Amino acid sequence: MQITKRGASVRLALVLGSLSAFGALTIDMYLPAMPSMAGELGTSGSLVQLTLTVFVVGLAVGQVIVGPLSDAWGRRRPLLIGTALYVGGSLWCALAPTVEWLIGGRVLQALGAAAGTVLARAIVRDLFEGVAMTRFFSTLMLVNGVAPIIAPVIGGQLLAFTTWRVVFGVLAATGALILMAAAWALPESLPTERRRPADFRTVVASFAGLIADVHYLRHVIAAALMFAAVFAYISGSSFVLQDGYGLSAQQFSLVFAANGVGIVVLGQLNGFLVGRVAGEAVLLRVGLTIATVGAAGVLTCGAADLPLPLLEISLFVMTSMFGLVMTNATSLALSAHASAAGAASSLQGLLQFLIGAIAASAMTLTGPATATAMGATMLMCTAGALTLMGRRPMANETAGPVFEAGALLMPLVHLDKNSSSAK
Repeated sequence: MQITKRGASVRLALVLGSLSAFGALTIDMYLPAMPSMAGELGTSGSLVQLTLTVFVVGLAVGQVIVGPLSDAWGRRRPLLIGTALYVGGSLWCALAPTVEWLIGGRVLQALGAAAGTVLARAIVRDLFEGVAMTRFFSTLMLVNGVAPIIAPVIGGQLLAFTTWRVVFGVLAATGALILMAAAWALPESLPTERRRPADFRTVVASFAGLIADVHYLRHVIAAALMFAAVFAYISGSSFVLQDGYGLSAQQFSLVFAANGVGIVVLGQLNGFLVGRVAGEAVLLRVGLTIATVGAAGVLTCGAADLPLPLLEISLFVMTSMFGLVMTNATSLALSAHASAAGAASSLQGLLQFLIGAIAASAMTLTGPATATAMGATMLMCTAGALTLMGRRPMANETAGPVFEAGALLMPLVHLDKNSSSAK
């Protein structure tokens, strides 16, 4: 199915881009407040950073739940329920009296945000195919990329005259507006005849089929490692730039926004290049190569205690490649899974956010993040993704332990198909 009317396509991009931006918006807007939140709540900086990790884990778990449900119920109902849950979780965070209550609110907020994150990708897969799908993902990157640009700026400016609690109040209001927009402008994209049962056997069979698909899993893991590199920057940059380099919350928000501009620009450039200059696989490898160079620059700046401008240039090079890598990797991963787009999108989200949370946690094992630790984490993630995508698998290549584990469960797929045929 293709969107033919330009007005409908623009409206769809705005709504889906806003929904897919929930994660970035909810993370980035309160980043400038993290150092001050520890003092107000009477807790440590590590526990405040835990609110970020908990949110990411909640996003991962929520996507695994919502994705398969949407393959059975359709996209619209889980999307509206999840967005309403996000609004409630944001209000909980705004009123939290302690860091423990804040962590609880972040879990609820994350579970709600997961619906928008996973279903935006699934809806695009429902409606588009091939290069058209990649280009629409690039369009989403334009809308989605605005979040890391404006969110820290808004958060930093709010902190100039109010507290972090108002930031969460603004997130609640934003979620309510997006909920109304989705209810009004977003039709159901998954016809009844294409839906799959949500029983345990079918869900396990769907995930088993995805895990056994070498092409899918390679691209999903590459995307997850790139996300982990950017998440290391997201979770550590406020401490590195404010505590390490002495920037104010407002200055940090502007630096953070500048890197967000790079994500948007490269996402749009990708939409122009794909299908005209090169295919998705080539652009993906180019993006990972440049990201690895940028990550090596960040590590060098931290280890040699180089000036802030050099660090910022390296950060810009690394983070801007996110717009190039994620669009192509996601399109390539979902291309062969039209019948289980919800499950495919949710497994991508699970791996993406879990690997991101592990990377962020490992970076702060010895205390608050430093430029050296942040750069080392980025380099390991980008280099790992580049290594994974650096060679093309042969047609007769053996699957390996992870893929074989999925293959062991594949009989469930055939059982499910046979039972459906019998009906």
